[in-house]
Amino acid sequence: MTPINPSFRRRQFLVGGGAALFLAGCSSAGSSTSSNTSTGTAADPAITSTGGTTGATTTADSVAPTTDGFNPLWIPPTLTGTDLQLTIAASTVQYKDGAATATLGYNGEDFWGPTLLMTKGSTVRLNVTNQLDEETTTHWHGFHIPAEMDGGPHQTIAANGGTWSPTFEVKNNAATFWYHPHMHEQTWSQLNRGAGGFIIVQDDEEAALALPRTYGVDDIPLMLTSRSFDSDNAFVLTEVTPYGDEMLVNGTLKAEATLPAQLVRFRILNGEIERVYNLGFEDGRTFHVIGTDGGLVNAPVPVTRLLIAPGERYEVVVDLGTDAVGSMVSMQSFNGGQTFGFPGGEDAGSGQTFGSTLNNTTFDVLRISVIAATAEAITTLPTTLANNTYWTAADATNERTVTITDTGPGTPFTFDDQGYDMEMINQTVTLDTVEQWTIENGRVFSHSFHIHDVQFALVSRSTGPVGEHENGWKDTLYIFKDESVQFVAKFDDFASTDHPFMYHCHMANHEDGGLMGQFLVVPA
Repeated sequence: MTPINPSFRRRQFLVGGGAALFLAGCSSAGSSTSSNTSTGTAADPAITSTGGTTGATTTADSVAPTTDGFNPLWIPPTLTGTDLQLTIAASTVQYKDGAATATLGYNGEDFWGPTLLMTKGSTVRLNVTNQLDEETTTHWHGFHIPAEMDGGPHQTIAANGGTWSPTFEVKNNAATFWYHPHMHEQTWSQLNRGAGGFIIVQDDEEAALALPRTYGVDDIPLMLTSRSFDSDNAFVLTEVTPYGDEMLVNGTLKAEATLPAQLVRFRILNGEIERVYNLGFEDGRTFHVIGTDGGLVNAPVPVTRLLIAPGERYEVVVDLGTDAVGSMVSMQSFNGGQTFGFPGGEDAGSGQTFGSTLNNTTFDVLRISVIAATAEAITTLPTTLANNTYWTAADATNERTVTITDTGPGTPFTFDDQGYDMEMINQTVTLDTVEQWTIENGRVFSHSFHIHDVQFALVSRSTGPVGEHENGWKDTLYIFKDESVQFVAKFDDFASTDHPFMYHCHMANHEDGGLMGQFLVVPA
């Protein structure tokens, strides 16, 4: 596949002011642009600040127009090819007056990293260099690859110049994935400083559909998170402050996107430490889920609210075609009045234990400024998107149960009363087995459960039917307090008696505290 690969200024791709990239498919899965090619070029020396985005800059005559008090949404540059270089390094962002905020980024970005474009069926090598003064790892979240290539806590990259070069075939369907650190007991710290990036996998089936696919114009990645700042403008990180006071989208404070009056696709990632989002629009409009963690759903699912837990991804399409040019549309999170145990629903303010100005309230996520439609606007959604056949409970030949346990306030969450131990194998699965896993949660708090290696089908919830929008391939799920969920997956292709995969809560503070286990997939 050879997508159009225009040049635009690195760290300067802001919605409404920058070049576009058409995400096309092709019949030759192995073809690509030249390796180690980024769509970014050196920054123009004549720059003006965008006022506290990710350190993104733009020439004075190319700044996207925004409402007073808002900043143009930063769109990560893309990196494409089959031999890719990623370098993680420390940086800073001038978010506030005074001291700059210490951050982490990949490939020279001050916060976050480039979007990797991959094609199903291609073989890629990723050369990950660590310029931090601490060890790290880079996990390919959602990918079906050998455990030794997975980037979990066992695949550490040495500080001050260490390089890790995994090579694997891209077996996943077209979908939105991401990469991020997975260092044991350091995931929270490194994520909190901004380390991560999107991965977009493309295939011929998705490319054949009439969907919004012009990156940065009508196909927009959104990484949602929040941060609080201390008196020195550092990101706050303590055991009782997992929630931020200020919304960040792609690292941009008070983000505004300039988008055309047509169908627009959002690739939404909850990149939070702990907060769950209950997304919708201020005017209550219906939008459509077209994809889950692992690919397209069979048909668009209409929703007015969308719960998304840390680590989950949903692709949605919103119709801006009836919005007047110059009008404003607000994506919001309706987090007020949630039941006890909702992450971010605590009735506690800024500076309080588990508090935040965004807790237990409705708040703006993204302001959209509507401009004229493009010349080749997509205006109608296909009624059929895919022809997935999902695993069912009847397909499972083995069952197992994993229980989220705790002993009371102030103690860490664990699986089956066992905190994570890098030397302990908690589960052993036989290659090519279809299994049903039951995850049981306690009465204290909701969680985000993620399993490596597989994409699963969610088959039941003890609290009610599985949401129609969840009927897709997934690797991460939201589990309410005092709930049991069941999913079915096939553990195929990769076996090892030495290299384990992880399963864990994707709330990074819980993961670091021990809410993680590991499993081997062994030959039959």
